[in-house]
Amino acid sequence: MAAQKKLILNAFVESCSGHQSPGLWQHPRDQSWRFNEISHWVNLAKKLEEGKFHGVFIADVLGAYDVYKGPRNPDPAIVSGAQWPVNEPLATVAAMAAATKNLGFGVTVATTYEQPYHLARRLSTVDHLTGGRLGWNIVTGYLDSAARNLGFQEQPKHDERYAVAEEYVEVTYKLWQSSWRDDAVKLDRKTGVYTDPALVRTIDHVGKYFNVPGPHICQPSPQRTPVIMQAGTSSAGKAFAAKNAEAIFVAGHSPSTVAKNIAEIRAKARDEFGRDPNGIKFLALFCPIIGTTQEEADAKYKDFIQYGSEDGALALFGGWTGIDLATYGDDEELRHVESNAIRSAVEAWSKATPEVPKWTKHTVANHIKIGGLGATTVGTPEKIADEMERWVREADVDGFNLAYALFPESFEDIINLLFPVLRERGLFWDDYAVDGGTYRENLFANKGGAFPPADHPAAKYHWKADE
Repeated sequence: MAAQKKLILNAFVESCSGHQSPGLWQHPRDQSWRFNEISHWVNLAKKLEEGKFHGVFIADVLGAYDVYKGPRNPDPAIVSGAQWPVNEPLATVAAMAAATKNLGFGVTVATTYEQPYHLARRLSTVDHLTGGRLGWNIVTGYLDSAARNLGFQEQPKHDERYAVAEEYVEVTYKLWQSSWRDDAVKLDRKTGVYTDPALVRTIDHVGKYFNVPGPHICQPSPQRTPVIMQAGTSSAGKAFAAKNAEAIFVAGHSPSTVAKNIAEIRAKARDEFGRDPNGIKFLALFCPIIGTTQEEADAKYKDFIQYGSEDGALALFGGWTGIDLATYGDDEELRHVESNAIRSAVEAWSKATPEVPKWTKHTVANHIKIGGLGATTVGTPEKIADEMERWVREADVDGFNLAYALFPESFEDIINLLFPVLRERGLFWDDYAVDGGTYRENLFANKGGAFPPADHPAAKYHWKADE
């Protein structure tokens, strides 16, 4: 049965306070505001590894959420701490890796604002330093505020960003897979040969967007190519994912809102790119509020929501959708407005939560305050596990990126209360599949599978020792 999949479970964080729960830094038990301290990250990594999380998935943005009460008004995000301030995500990974042995690290880095030669070096370095435990969540960016600070008047058009990303990853695959033969580094003290020059070559990439002669500046890292992760579900995003992604992050308030995209991407991967559709792992955004009884869980939710920031929630919504809800009246029913984007977002929510009689901007804000655009489920560990099983059954997801309401308390609740129930049901592993293994080996429970699989586009570039 599909429901008996062993779930892949990552902790979902960002180098900021609150992340998907804007304003909850004000809660007396929340520690997310300590994100500037390296001990904050090291302690999290140790905790997650003790609980046997597959990995930590680190989101990122490169600008302010400045659409709400805009245009170009970052104040609602700034005052509420809604993913602002936000630090660079890769910087903490080596420290977390030094304190752990098996935890993977999925890190968000955009392709739009950095040359592939430079990023390939940074990611190879971190793959080396983590012992092969790196994933790259490829994004093309969605905030004009980022584009304006990085040499553009505004973002390049959506489909063009994906065309750039397609060529970008091709360059990185060539650098990572093809520039050095597996056995190029000799470290031969007798002959004085560190690396055999005959086993390092240029890639001579000449394309529409990039000209990169190579060779790659780093020797092959444990995975060569980090685990390729992606989150876009537009038509261009789906095509990119079907070809390249090994793990895909989806967000929706109910399984029905993501099931079609998942089925489409799996079919496209199989039919257009000759990939095993089950070799792509789909991870849904999910924020559980857990109590030992339903009453306790409800009380927690009621306690948490009072700290949520409406300004922060609507600032995030504005950034995610490009829609400024400040232009709508306090009591205006959003299911009837002219904007297709608002109507479709709100329709999806109203189907997922039919008990809400009227959808105003305040309803939307309350929805986002805990768990953002994903599903937030309040209840006992058994109820949460039931809901996770429903997502597997109805949407064919393979696991979840678990967001927090309070940091690190939410992750402690997940480890102490939810994981035992998932294990009882055979839904979650007791220990890492490959002890001391790479992120790819543990995600796919495949010892010896550190490199991209044969049906992945990076694999064809691999310069093996016997070639």
